[in-house]
Amino acid sequence: MGVVLSIEENAPERGLEPLVALVRPDMERVNQTILSRSASDVSMIPEVANHLISSGGKRLRPMLTLAAAGLCGYRGAGHVKLAAAVEFMHTATLLHDDVVDESDMRRGKLAARMLWGNEASVLVGDFLLGQAFKMMVEVGSLPCLEVLAAAAAVIAEGEVMQLSAAKDTETSEDDYLEVIRAKTAALFGAAAEVGPLLAERPKAEIAACRGYGVNLGVAFQLIDDALDYGGAAAKLGKNVGDDFREGKITLPIVLSFRRGAQAERDFWKRTLERGEIEDGDLDTAISLLHKHRALEDTIERARHYGAMARDALELFPTSPWKSALSEAVDFCVERAY
Repeated sequence: MGVVLSIEENAPERGLEPLVALVRPDMERVNQTILSRSASDVSMIPEVANHLISSGGKRLRPMLTLAAAGLCGYRGAGHVKLAAAVEFMHTATLLHDDVVDESDMRRGKLAARMLWGNEASVLVGDFLLGQAFKMMVEVGSLPCLEVLAAAAAVIAEGEVMQLSAAKDTETSEDDYLEVIRAKTAALFGAAAEVGPLLAERPKAEIAACRGYGVNLGVAFQLIDDALDYGGAAAKLGKNVGDDFREGKITLPIVLSFRRGAQAERDFWKRTLERGEIEDGDLDTAISLLHKHRALEDTIERARHYGAMARDALELFPTSPWKSALSEAVDFCVERAY
């Protein structure tokens, strides 16, 4: 008998309600699939997986898979397993990320690695990736398998790229955007692309859905970067300044470093490169980010990518699906307010 999990239902956030309402019947099936595929006779596996799966994530990526399938008129059942596979891929990357980043918190709770150790977090992440690929194979769509497998490889490349750039204040804006296109946007793009692939839609529609997902993913990550220095901990699901304490070079830092005087650059080198953080340094960092409009400009760049995501939807006729996906862009960008 396998150990079973529970999934907590969370109230949809404003801006996501239309999308949540449209996908609700399918998301119930996705959640049941997640429950069944996370079960294992090895009790630690569902314990670790459930700690993160039930911790309040928005499930935005699987919702994109369901919504893109709806937008393209798909009538089968394969999108449910693919949506669950996408969520497993995302959860696995979070488990791995927390080990690499030595993070203490995830979604407002202690990170799994703090409770079960790094080894368990990595191995349970591997289990979830294995289950994700099993579901992809069961769906039987080679094009979908190819897209999601490619995304898994790109995400891993993004992780290694970020590791190479870690604590490097010389990182350029282009370098950083390349990292988040791989690490974050690749899965958003793949999640949206498999819907029209399942529906066997024309190449233009497949490319449009992928473009929507990729640009939404970039916008989503840029807002996350800004929120780390200006959001409430409860809203973020982590502590304000976690990126700073972990020495992460994100776009606000890149912009502030480029625009700052030598003394300010020396501050960033001391705190982020050498990890010599003293009392009051976070306040100084936030002050410098505001001084150089780094947070405001990061949000402006997020709006730009959000606009491109909305433009990608213009290929499709007016429908509740199109409207809901457009409002999801607004949600991702407006989290900054």
